[in-house]
Amino acid sequence: MQQRNIFAGPYLDRAAHLRQDPEWFAAALADARSRAIPVWNSRSLIADGDAPHAVYLELSDIPAERHNSADLILLGRFGDTSFFAYEIESAEPPPSPLGTRFEDLRLVASVLPIEQAGLLGYARALISWRRRHRFCGTCGAKTVSAKSGHVLVCSDPSCRNEQFPRIDPAIIVLVSEGERALLGRQASWPIGRYSTIAGFVEPGESLEDAVAREVFEETGIEVDRIEYHSSQPWPFPASLMLGFTAHALTTEIRLRDQELEDARWFSRADIASTGALLPPRQSISFRLIEHWFDAGGGERLRDIHGSPPWPPSR
Repeated sequence: MQQRNIFAGPYLDRAAHLRQDPEWFAAALADARSRAIPVWNSRSLIADGDAPHAVYLELSDIPAERHNSADLILLGRFGDTSFFAYEIESAEPPPSPLGTRFEDLRLVASVLPIEQAGLLGYARALISWRRRHRFCGTCGAKTVSAKSGHVLVCSDPSCRNEQFPRIDPAIIVLVSEGERALLGRQASWPIGRYSTIAGFVEPGESLEDAVAREVFEETGIEVDRIEYHSSQPWPFPASLMLGFTAHALTTEIRLRDQELEDARWFSRADIASTGALLPPRQSISFRLIEHWFDAGGGERLRDIHGSPPWPPSR
């Protein structure tokens, strides 16, 4: 089995069968072993030091009036510990324990234990979903939490529309032609950064069709031999990245839809040099480039690019 992508994996029991049990929920709130995962301004609480790690709160550390399913979302259980997502609603940075700080999970995920990165990503995704669905999409009334925070129900008795957490499927693909790989960049990215081609799946479209369409729309390249590689939850805010590799049938690059500022063919020597700034190592894009690069033999891509810095660059 290949190494799983960051944010993925069976890092806890989601305990879906307990979400509709109010007695169990109340007992979990009273259990001193239960922990809350705080999210403030979409940021996660991280402990500094040589071994960065996630910081969880005891439920006694949060206001008693927020010990309910309207403010806490059951994430699941790890061993004998129940975990809840907890949003800190504050315009200013809240006080945090000594030696900790609220960090953007995109910047720190690669230096966290993989189980912790997954758990923090799960909490962040659910908090983001709740923030975006405070009102019913059918009638506009306020929504109320149900099933331990995993359903939002319209408060209007004549409507009662239910909203569930949703994910946005997106394809991401490493296109290769012989000893070259196709990479592109958006104008908003750091100078010199190039990445694999990606885009959202449209209604009525298969994943393979989305791969071929996105590559052609963005670069003018036609592809075949589309093969699945792996997937990655990407909670920024709610994507599921579905990774593929593909073979290029054509090689002339034509930027067609203005999504990319530039696209180029890169050899392994190009990628090994400083000619291209690669995507972050916690991304599936890096994994796809790494998969292709390492297949050529020689030094591994991770050995060339070294370990990510900590603290992360700001």
